Amino acid sequence: MTERTIPNPARGGARPALPFWAALDAGNRAALRASARSRPYAARAPLCVQGDTSDHVVVIERGWAKVTAATADGHDVVLAVRGPGDLVCESAVLGSRERSATVTALGPLRGLLVPAERFTAFLDANPGLWRLVSGTMVGRLDDASRRLQAQVSAKGPQRLAGLLADLAELSLRHRAAPAGGAVDIAPPLSQQELGSWMDASRETVARALNELRRRGLVRTGWRRITVLDLDRLRAFARDGC
Repeated sequence: MTERTIPNPARGGARPALPFWAALDAGNRAALRASARSRPYAARAPLCVQGDTSDHVVVIERGWAKVTAATADGHDVVLAVRGPGDLVCESAVLGSRERSATVTALGPLRGLLVPAERFTAFLDANPGLWRLVSGTMVGRLDDASRRLQAQVSAKGPQRLAGLLADLAELSLRHRAAPAGGAVDIAPPLSQQELGSWMDASRETVARALNELRRRGLVRTGWRRITVLDLDRLRAFARDGC
């Protein structure tokens, strides 16, 4: 689990990209690992399920997961994706309540499973880490709010461009940028999942991808999207041109 600082064209500078695990020092990592067990998850396997008792948290060691919530009519809405180093299934544990979302492996995944009581004991033994966890949760709420605002104000291609730019930046946390500047989006999301995330139909996503391809901003394959020019993609998401 390695991290680095990445440029953020939308914000005009660089920002630190430090998931939970990367923010821990070596001693804290060793202590947390001693309280946990590493286990594999197959593709589409749940790491935690909406409505279940909050009995564990997971730190993703390898792989990607999606966070979804079921609506009243039974549809699953994609809320976020999480990758290596991210802490998941934690909010219900810290709030002592039932799970409000399901976290599902997008492909083969390995996670560090920590029982709830051991995780809260770990935080109590290291009080400064409570701020780290709460800061992570606040940052996620800010990201969700920003994306919701973009969905209200932007057209389909712009909304998708903003989402793909965010995913490209997320992917750059875990791999070096290629010499040509193109970025393969790491989380293996389908068009249906992208549509759920941006509150659009699969057909809307397909049309938006066609527009982005026509503009030379992305290249696509089966469950694979490559951002060809991140700066231009972010500019299109912002200005529509």
